Amino acid sequence: MTGTRRHRAAGPLFVAPFLTLFLLLFLAPLGYAAYLSLFQNRLIGGTVFVGLDNYTQALGDPQLLHGVGRVALFFVIQVPVMLLLALLFALALDSGLLRLARVIRLGIFVPYAVPSVVAALMWGYLYGPDFGPFAQLSRKLDLPAPHFLSDGWMLGSLANIVTWEFVGYNMIILYAALRTIPQELYEAAAVDGAGAWRIAWSVKLPALRPALLLTLLFSVIGSFQLFNEPNLLMKIAPDVITSSYTANLYAYSLAFTGQQVNYAATVSFLLGLVIVIASYGVLLTANRGSRDSRRRTA
Repeated sequence: MTGTRRHRAAGPLFVAPFLTLFLLLFLAPLGYAAYLSLFQNRLIGGTVFVGLDNYTQALGDPQLLHGVGRVALFFVIQVPVMLLLALLFALALDSGLLRLARVIRLGIFVPYAVPSVVAALMWGYLYGPDFGPFAQLSRKLDLPAPHFLSDGWMLGSLANIVTWEFVGYNMIILYAALRTIPQELYEAAAVDGAGAWRIAWSVKLPALRPALLLTLLFSVIGSFQLFNEPNLLMKIAPDVITSSYTANLYAYSLAFTGQQVNYAATVSFLLGLVIVIASYGVLLTANRGSRDSRRRTA
């Protein structure tokens, strides 16, 4: 009995450090931000309780709505390209047909190891209309310099930076999932006469659905939290990227530039709600597709 009690007590003790940090570093700041979002700091009267007035204001704030719409468009454009490239690289590496596969895998993954700040600064230099190599090459060829930092190109330029950064990260997740597929499935498919393309389509892709869903959820969260890249490019394209270019950048500007901490907390909570809804929509769509697929198979 004494040994059983000790084992029962050991579980909470092992979990206690995580729960403590989770409470102090996540739940407590979240609760404090929720508390701040219910107040306003006014010139006359100081800080006053306003209930949900901040949320009502935020839902009608055109700057916030445009920022959320912009990152939603960014998600629709960038994420399919990034995940498709990651999937193609993972399948190519898993095929065993590439020479120097380890070197290629490392080369694809290396951009993820570069901090996003450094990546944004590097690409900002490459995009530069004055001293950037693309602009200099265009001048030597007597061609008009590409306007990578213009209003029409900026979202695509940001998508290119994020894709360059995270293709390798998603590729590693998908490649690791491919390595867990039992070899017997490949052998059975080969016995049935399936070639490499058929095996990739009928064996590998169905087995990758959980990993693809995971990368898609990470991409939803990352897209709506887009911050570092536009924040740094704003310094060289201030007429294009404003303080409300993305919702996350808007919340940051409100808190640390406009000193509107209460309203910034409100914007952050609404952005979190948008991320939860988008993530739930992705999960719901994936589960429906999986059920329909099983029904057709049955």
